[in-house]
Amino acid sequence: MLNWEDPIATFRNESRPAEVTSPPVVATEETPVFHEATQDVQPETPAEVPSATPPRAPLAAPSSSTEPVRAEDKRVINGLTDINQLAPFKYPWAWEFFLNANRNHWTPLDINMSRDVQDYQYKLTVEEKHVYENVLSYLTTSDILAMRNVGLAVMEKMTAPELQIYQARQVYEEALHTWTYQHCIESIGLDQGEIYNRYRVVPEINAKIQLANARLNSVLRSDIDLSDRDELENFVMSYIFFAGIFEGCWFYNGFSPIFALQRRGLMTGTAEQLQYIMRDEVLHCAFGIRVVRQIIREEDVKLDTRTVQAMWEEAEAAEQGYARYILRDPILGYKADDHIEQFRFIANRRAKQLHLAEPFPGAKNALGWLDEQANLRKEKNFFETRVTEYQTGGALKWE
Repeated sequence: MLNWEDPIATFRNESRPAEVTSPPVVATEETPVFHEATQDVQPETPAEVPSATPPRAPLAAPSSSTEPVRAEDKRVINGLTDINQLAPFKYPWAWEFFLNANRNHWTPLDINMSRDVQDYQYKLTVEEKHVYENVLSYLTTSDILAMRNVGLAVMEKMTAPELQIYQARQVYEEALHTWTYQHCIESIGLDQGEIYNRYRVVPEINAKIQLANARLNSVLRSDIDLSDRDELENFVMSYIFFAGIFEGCWFYNGFSPIFALQRRGLMTGTAEQLQYIMRDEVLHCAFGIRVVRQIIREEDVKLDTRTVQAMWEEAEAAEQGYARYILRDPILGYKADDHIEQFRFIANRRAKQLHLAEPFPGAKNALGWLDEQANLRKEKNFFETRVTEYQTGGALKWE
């Protein structure tokens, strides 16, 4: 099964097709498989992590020196080495993320939506239609926002190309996810203009989008000087929000209402689309958290604990409003209180991965089935199409 704490470990321990090779890995991080009863996180591998060093002012362009690039001179941000030279790797795990992201290649056209059309028209209750439509409405806008943030706010700030290469793949995946939601909306026959505009006219959906904009827009600039400590701290906080909350909690938790329908045999095509997206998003979240931790170490960033806690709490407040809107009337097996408690539980998980204090001590795993439900099963024949014939799909270990 996919390891939600360290998704790369899932791929690292499985056999790979002959044509897929990986460069020697200098150092890796091994974190334990997540179990609901234990959330211990092992410390970083010392060989991978350099001691904190004082930040250096970035140059306007990479050095024109003809001396060879040394891996130890690279930095996540504020680096002075040639950004165009991939190897030698300082962050081999970033390259491993890129290789494994390419093993989850798919398009929304590979999944049959015909049963979903029948389910929506003849089986879903009014309450279930409300949930389905508004989840898609939120997700359509969110992935476009995510695509822009990675491409414009994060990727260009990186000064090690192995990081940028994975993030270039991430930009593509966010666009693919946006296509997927649009394909679901179009397949069902929903009014696209009405669905896409809900984030503007439904206050509870708009509140989440506006909070994300407030947290992310300040770093959507190419002229940020990350040698300035205030700018650096703002960038780190923005990245923590994006990786830990926006992708790590809101996306992860946001798919669960559709998975609740899937558990009852409803909207299975849409749910299968989201299972593929989930695999992407778990990698996005894990990569972002890894990069944030590396920046904090390399740049010796000291975060204010009260500011960090306030960020978690405002995200939880927005999630509460959203949950009570989309689940204003509970559906079978799922209610707003479950959704909110699960957000708190996942937030604690992300905080521990970030090496931060748990924001919601004592939060319970309200959806114990979610990790299992979110995993695609390799042996599943979907609808007897080419999905199970994918060469890349065959390289994935679904459970």
